[in-house]
Parts: sequence; structure tokens; C-alpha cells
Amino acid sequence: MVTLTLRSPAETYNLGVEWGEQAGLGWVFGLIGELGAGKTQLVKGLAKGLGFTGRVHSPTFALVNEYRQGRLPLFHVDLYRLDTPEAIARAGLEEYLFTPAGVTAVEWFERLGGLVPPRQGGNDAGRTSRGRLR
Repeated sequence: MVTLTLRSPAETYNLGVEWGEQAGLGWVFGLIGELGAGKTQLVKGLAKGLGFTGRVHSPTFALVNEYRQGRLPLFHVDLYRLDTPEAIARAGLEEYLFTPAGVTAVEWFERLGGLVPPRQGGNDAGRTSRGRLR
């Protein structure tokens, strides 16, 4: 796991753009950070880097937003409302986590617990000592 401290929303977005430009089929980005740390901002950059030009927003209530107009589809998963690995499994998110037909970004990745996809890591997006971007 890599921990990154990013200093601004622009820096977070730009890192997402870079990662999106490099992302390949089946990549899973695990994002960990407090509310307001910049997880969705990073996903907006990923979408841009993948060639998606539409609006990107957090899928807190839908659980998954799919953006298919880019170079590869982007699946934006938000586990905030699912507080156990069992609840995540019941929600049927395995296809996005283990065999994505595109690129997957998972907010609140730490909630996967033992369901962590093999050979996948996570990034503490924008985490600082207070859990916020500076």
C-alpha cells in the first residue's frame, strides 16, 4: 500500500489524470481517506485520464457509478454505507472488484476487510494527519 499526502484538490485531480492515462484493463484503485480527503476528486481525475468528459460524482447511494465513454470503462464504487465484508458481498460488487471489465476505483477500500482483490493495493488518497487535504 502507498500512502500519499496531497496538498490541494488540483494536485489530487492531476494525480488521478496521470493514473487514468496509465491505467489498464482490470486495474483496481483502492482509496482510503476521511470524508473530504479527496477520494472523489481523485476519481474525477481518473475519469479525465481515461478520456471521460462528463460529470463524475460520488456513488454513495447508488454504490456504483459506471462511466463508459472513455478509453476504458470506469467503475466508481463507494463502500461508505456498507460496513462489513458480508454486506459488501451481499451487494453483489464482486464483478467490479475481482474481474472488472475496465478500471475500478473503490472509495472506503478498507471496508473490504478479507475481500481484498488478489494482487491489488490501495492508496490513502490525500490523507493527512487530520484526514484532510491541505
